Amino acid sequence: PELLSSPSCPSWAVSVGYLGVVCAVGLSNFGAAWGTWKSGVSVIHTGIRHPTSVMKNIIPIVMAGVLGIYGLIVAVILAESIPSPSKNRDNAYSVYTAMAHLCGGLCCGASGLAAGGCIGIVGDYGVRAVGYRASNISLFPSSAEKGGYSSIPDSEDSADAPAGPGAENMAQEDQSKLFVGMLIMLIFSEALALYGLIVALIVTQHSYSCLEG
Repeated sequence: PELLSSPSCPSWAVSVGYLGVVCAVGLSNFGAAWGTWKSGVSVIHTGIRHPTSVMKNIIPIVMAGVLGIYGLIVAVILAESIPSPSKNRDNAYSVYTAMAHLCGGLCCGASGLAAGGCIGIVGDYGVRAVGYRASNISLFPSSAEKGGYSSIPDSEDSADAPAGPGAENMAQEDQSKLFVGMLIMLIFSEALALYGLIVALIVTQHSYSCLEG
């Protein structure tokens, strides 16, 4: 009876705690789906002309999928930390613990959502840029290149045939530079979700039980 009337452990505190679970897994999965969608469309478009580059350009999709794992880890930890009421209907789950769990879920979920959007946009434009460079497509053609994409050969072999070995090596080097730059941006975008995961794991350790008070 004493615990039932305790303002520190109301019955609705459990709802706040489970809301943190929903935020962790829901927002992280939303960010993972967002990043996979944006990057996946570009990989498919690039793979039409360059099938050999699909496996290399799949990196943004893999990094976006990891965001869902971060949310899953935090959600499982939060769900296991929420105790069930006793047989006497004594609620040991306090508002302090519920708010800590909600904060942890939001830290992980919101960071995963932001990282997913960043990975998706960087992966989208990065994969397309690498594909354009491999196809020798100029986004700002000169007057001599008004033919547009119709003048581009249908295969990589025919595209590289007229050019000498020096031009081919230069094109490969430029393509590698674009890919490395995209990869660095993807790594730092993924780090945003990792920061949220670390903070969430620290915050979830803060708890107060009314049975101990």
